[in-house]
Amino acid sequence: MKIHIETERLILRDLTEQDLQGIFELDSDSKVHSYLGNKPIKTLKEAKEIIDIIILQYRKNGIGRWAVIEKENGNFIGWSGFKYINDLINDRTQYYDLGYRFIKKYWGKGFATESAKACLNFGFNKLEQKDIFAIADSRNLASNKILRKIGMTSINEFDYENVPHNFYEINKSNWIKNHSKP
Repeated sequence: MKIHIETERLILRDLTEQDLQGIFELDSDSKVHSYLGNKPIKTLKEAKEIIDIIILQYRKNGIGRWAVIEKENGNFIGWSGFKYINDLINDRTQYYDLGYRFIKKYWGKGFATESAKACLNFGFNKLEQKDIFAIADSRNLASNKILRKIGMTSINEFDYENVPHNFYEINKSNWIKNHSKP
């Protein structure tokens, strides 16, 4: 299993089948899926399919969402990272989409912000991206707040699956300007 990022409190590594119970806990929670189409999974088989899809993305695109592990206790707490978007979404294609999803009991602890910042740093410095994008359901106030907090700018609102979403962007020069040490 490959570790990609370590922060003060977190390890971001490839998802593996050992994350099956964690993915099930995460994606079977209807609260977690409130702004994700309200389609929580119901079986471990569905959780395994999610992991298999992400592992395929690693092979096909060289990138995919990563398991987020709390250093203090080794618990799987969610996922964070990039997904390579090759479909046409909001008049864009072929870009890195930043995303994160956490088990409900880990909400409000700053893990999404911490992991998202670390992922942006990785995206600009290791993947050498010039721009990184993110999408959030317009009604999901917490996720929109996190994206703004990490320096992303909402460039427009669009309908995705008949639901209004904000489309965010940050470019490398703005990231460096806002995160360089004096």
